[in-house]
Amino acid sequence: MPLPRRRPTAAAPDVDLPRIVVVGAGFAGHTAAKALLRRLRGRARVTVVDQLDHFLYLPLLPEVAVGTLEPRRVAVPLARSLRGAEIVLGEVRSIDVENRTLSYADPEGGGGELTYDRLVLSVGSVNKLLPVPGVAEHAHGFRGLPEALYLRDHLIRQIELAATATDPAEKAARCTFVTVGAGYTGTELAAQAASFTADLAARYRSLRDTPVRWLLLDLAERVLPELDPRLSRTADRALRERGVEVRTGQSVKEARRNAVLLTTGQEIATHTLAWCVGVRPDPLVDALGLATAQGRLVVGTDLAVPGHPEIVACGDAAAVPDVTRPGRTTAMTAQHATRQGALAARNVAAALGVGTPGTYKHHDLGFVVELGGTDAAANPLGVPLSGFPATVVTRGYHLLSMPGNRVRVAADWLLDAVLPRQGVQVGVVRGVHVPLETVSAPPAPASARDAG
Repeated sequence: MPLPRRRPTAAAPDVDLPRIVVVGAGFAGHTAAKALLRRLRGRARVTVVDQLDHFLYLPLLPEVAVGTLEPRRVAVPLARSLRGAEIVLGEVRSIDVENRTLSYADPEGGGGELTYDRLVLSVGSVNKLLPVPGVAEHAHGFRGLPEALYLRDHLIRQIELAATATDPAEKAARCTFVTVGAGYTGTELAAQAASFTADLAARYRSLRDTPVRWLLLDLAERVLPELDPRLSRTADRALRERGVEVRTGQSVKEARRNAVLLTTGQEIATHTLAWCVGVRPDPLVDALGLATAQGRLVVGTDLAVPGHPEIVACGDAAAVPDVTRPGRTTAMTAQHATRQGALAARNVAAALGVGTPGTYKHHDLGFVVELGGTDAAANPLGVPLSGFPATVVTRGYHLLSMPGNRVRVAADWLLDAVLPRQGVQVGVVRGVHVPLETVSAPPAPASARDAG
């Protein structure tokens, strides 16, 4: 039945309106919530549940880790970007699809329960933790601001400790950095961090004879295997020019406290292992008891869950049929997530009598890879670019894609171009608060979670 065209008043409180709950405020969820607010204009309650109070622009996280961008630049407050929505800070623990309720735990051990008339499930993904001995204990994940801030401190600390080390072996180990995973995140991190650590080391006379060594490992045959080979070659060339040892066809067999054992049998002494292997859907999806495909919720091209039309799923949580590639599902990318979030909002609004529904069909418009400085790789609309032109396209794309903070990000880029970066530890995140295993484990009882 069409919704009444009115805004809630004292005589017609919010509780009389249908409630739409959006679980997750990543690319898909944030886009869906914003579009719902715009389409419905007060004719439904929009509630957003997320562990964070901000939308995190993940593609620029490597720039936070190397000090190009101040951390808050990539964090857009939900209260500002989603004005009119109810923001619930918490982690959804379970969803009762029959009774249309969900329970959540807040960051301080409390929690609550919400009912919904319509549910948008956009919980996103978590680190993919492969069964490699020692990785959970000794590797650094890279999925959020705490990890980026901790990794930045860690990189600076290794150079500072190397500068005062008297043992040449220790000095070399602290100046050796290993990244596993040559996808977007791993490639961008290795490229930018290699320049960052080299600049830091150049400030110390005691490190003049100690090379800063970066290794990028992946079992694939080339870096960025999901992209056009020409872009892969561009990125590979930029990495090698910065001194990164690109090792394809190999990975880590075992991680140790101060070393890694490679699948080739070689042992590399290092104090740094960055884990950028990939992601998998949030474990909450499996806990629903609904049909899944490779951990993602099965949906139709309208994003609705079969048998539960009141639930739509989008982004990394949903196995959306890719009609441009019959028999396959859409990739877990921000590009798909953003467009699916917009369609989810359209279809939910249509189900409530506002607008008309649609189905999902999207051809990739290209990809951008930020390598730092004036290096980048991009293929907008299939046109391969590299160097400065690619940097302009890449940064322009990011500024257009961000839901806020654009001027601040542009200002940081400008300052980085004319001023040296500050190599100083801030010490706001302790290592115990960013262990790799916690970001990929199934939800635990609130009492068992670390408050950090």
